This record gives sequence, C-alpha cells and structure tokens, in this order.
Amino acid sequence: MKKSKFTSAVILALLGLSALHAETKITATPTGKGTPKYVFVFVGDGMSYPQIQSAAYYTGKDAAGIVDVVKKSEDPSDSPEMKALSFYNFPVAGSASTYDATSFAPDSASTATSIFTGYKTHSSSINVDITKKIKYRTIAEQLRDQKKWKIGVISTVNLNHATPAATYAHQASRKSNYPIGLELVESNFDYFAGGALMEPQDKNKDKTSIYDLAKDAGYKVCFDQKSAASLKNGDKALVIAETLADSDSMSYDNDRKKGEWALRDYVRKGIEVLDNKKGFFMMVEGGKVDWACHANDARSSIADTLALSEAVEEAIAFYNRHPKETLILVTADHETGGLTIGYAGTDYNLFFRTLDSQKISYAKFDSDYVSAYKKNSVSFETVMADVEKLFGLKLPGSNGLDESDKNGGLVLTDYELGRIKTAYEKTISGDKSRNQMEYDLYGTYEPLTITITHVLNAKSGLGWTSNSHTGLPVPVFALGAGQEEFKGFYDNTEIYNKMAKLTKVVKD
Repeated sequence: MKKSKFTSAVILALLGLSALHAETKITATPTGKGTPKYVFVFVGDGMSYPQIQSAAYYTGKDAAGIVDVVKKSEDPSDSPEMKALSFYNFPVAGSASTYDATSFAPDSASTATSIFTGYKTHSSSINVDITKKIKYRTIAEQLRDQKKWKIGVISTVNLNHATPAATYAHQASRKSNYPIGLELVESNFDYFAGGALMEPQDKNKDKTSIYDLAKDAGYKVCFDQKSAASLKNGDKALVIAETLADSDSMSYDNDRKKGEWALRDYVRKGIEVLDNKKGFFMMVEGGKVDWACHANDARSSIADTLALSEAVEEAIAFYNRHPKETLILVTADHETGGLTIGYAGTDYNLFFRTLDSQKISYAKFDSDYVSAYKKNSVSFETVMADVEKLFGLKLPGSNGLDESDKNGGLVLTDYELGRIKTAYEKTISGDKSRNQMEYDLYGTYEPLTITITHVLNAKSGLGWTSNSHTGLPVPVFALGAGQEEFKGFYDNTEIYNKMAKLTKVVKD
C-alpha cells in the first residue's frame, strides 16, 4: 500500500514505520500556512509511545487494507501488521521531555502546568510556582481575555481532576477539589464536559454545590445525554456524563454501552457549541488511559487510546473546513506504567489477538464481581468460571490443551494458575496490607484483578514495570496553521511557548 502523501519523514523516524493508513482522511492539504484561531489540544494522560503503538498494533491485527510489513506463515504470533491512529497522518511530529521541578517521573498536575503555562512546578501543584504563592496564567485564560476566544474543556475523568483543572485553576495541591471547582465556575469558560466533579460540596458537604453555583453563573448544567444533545451554539454549558463509572468518571471505552456517548461525541458537541468567528480553544483529555495503565490493564489502555484517536477525527473534520485557521495538537503529559511491547516469556512474539478475550475493564470487574466475591466468600472454582468468561483464561487441561500451549493461547500453566489462586486468597481475606513482594506484585490494586490482567498481558507479549508514572518523553503530533513549530525534540514547556507565539498572546 502506498504511503499517505501527508505522512512526514519525522513520523517515520520517530515511530519506525514505513507506510501508514488511517480511516480519517485529511482532505485539505496541510501546508502549515495561516494563523490559528481554532486550537485543539488533545492530551492522552499517561500516553507515550508504548500506549499509542500497542493500540495501533492491536487494531491492525484484524484490520482490512493495512500494511503487511512482514509475513511469516510459520510464526504462530500475530503477523506484524498495524493500523495507523488518526493522528499518525499528521505532517509534523516531535517529542517532548516531561520532567518537572521535583521529579523525572512527574505527575499530571505539574506536567499539565508546563503544557498550559510554560513553567515548571512541583508535582501535585497546579499553575503555581515552586513557592506555591505565585499563580501562573494559562494559555486558555490568556486566549479568553486577550483574544476573546471561547474555551472548551473535555475529559473522560473528573472535570476538577489535575489535567482539566490545569486549564483554569491555580492551587498548591491538586487535591483541593472544592476550591478547584470554584475556579471552574469563576473561569467563565464556555463548555465543560466529562466526569462528575469531585467533592462538589467540599469534604464535609457543608458548602453550596458547585453545580448550583454554575447554574447561578449562567451555565446550563446537564446530567444526561438528552440535555447535552439539546445544547446549541453559544450556550454556556457544564455537561456531566450520564453514565458514570469508577470514581464518577466516564466509562472505559471497552465498558461503554450501546448508545452511551463516547469521547468523540462530547468533542463534536463542543465544536457545535463553541464555533464562532473570533476563535476557540479546546482541550480534550483521554484521562483513563492513565488510570488503566496505573492498574496495568493493557486492553483498557488500548480501548481508551483508540477512543482518543477517534475523538481527534472530529477535529480533523473541522480542520478540513478551516485549514488555514485550525491547529490540532495531540500529545501527552507523561507515560504511566512502564508499558513494554515485548515480554520475556514470549521471546520476540506478540499475540495481540489474545487481548480480544478481555470483555471488561479492571475497574468494572472490581465493582461488579470482586466486591461480591469478597462479600460472599465465593469459591475459587466459581471465580475461575467468571475469569474464563470475562478474560478468556482457561484452567490447565481445558479443551485437551495443557501448558505447552504457549503460542498466544489462553490455557493457564500451573504456575499462572498458582499466581491467580494466591492473589484470590489475598483478595478474599480482605487484608489490604502489603509486604515488599506483594507490593511489587499488586501495588495498591486488588490482588486478584491485577494478577489476572498481568497474566493475560504476559500471554499477549506485553509487560509493565510500574503502577506509577515514568520519565519517558511523549509525542507531539501537529496538523494545521503553524504546524512546523512543533518539529524536533524539546521540553514540554515549549508546547505552551509555541502556542503563545502562534496565537500572539502575551505571557502574563
């Protein structure tokens, strides 16, 4: 298959790819000329190169019309094929370092501060200096005040979580949920959409609800899709997803029910609400990529990375109508989990089809199944029947197969079954203490759940080094007016500086 004429040598160098294909077509030639007055910034929280590549490989395993790089008919692993994500065809790609003022493995608060203000700060601080006294203004605030642009903030996690908060809040601690909610209302931004607010009435529930304050400030507060769908251009809106999952966030995309809005639906509605002649800025966060990677759930990480890629398609469609006035950036704040594409137990082989057997996110398994196991002391045999149904992992000897089935098969070895049983016993006991070995194995997650995903990931050929963030650089993909600014390798603070230069805002 021929390489897209819009795929640059920069992307090929960064990703080691020869030819790419994506379903979304960039129909307007991306010359990079013009001045942006419509800016989209997509942030895959926790999404570095391993996350986007695992998603591309997973999707490519059974996609039609993709590049077949190598064919090995005798190799039982998936053929090394891939399907490009929507932003792989962007003409410019760069990389950004992510360290903050206190760590080479930073958090979302400090890295988002760098992206949106151009300054370094402490981990866990949002848009304040290292003394935690000086407040930094964000690119969104500057565009609102200096250019009179409309502003949209969308996230799959809580709207006062670190990354969305970094567009409008200024707090020494990212955990100041109620004060951050107050700043959300005070921002007077035009469109918020995503997960529910954390502590909307403060910890003691003794203060006026942020939702009521938003209504008083002129926001249309929507808690269902019907209300959200009725929003019109020019409305000022605070939209909370109708279906809420773990910690009142949006559903993982692999748990999303038929008819439930995906991230791209909130982006499409946001464009409709914000579109105007002066300009708009929209930040879109795929926040649950990070949450899945903290829990070492590769299948859920892949699903939400693909959901972000699909959301980018909405911005591409807008770009096609306004190519000289639109800039789209796709980047990340940091990497999470130390994801590796390659695992010692499978040598050089990868088996992405194995992940098809996972039908549920780790979080939904915890809430819908594990909580009942603990409450009712459910037997290991009953649990394993659910594990086979939901994750595809079969007991040794199932269907006449034994542990010699190592070519991406789903039959457990005695060792793997032993690991799951030990984790089951720890979970059923309700003991939340961790010795050093248990912390290495489980982190702070439910032992049974994370062990199941670890075993499935290992059979796929994927591995993890951490339940926390890492210091990997992150990609920066660019399409549209001013795209050439984002070539090369630079610090994440330069993302702000480049946006400010292109939009001609003054750093204040």
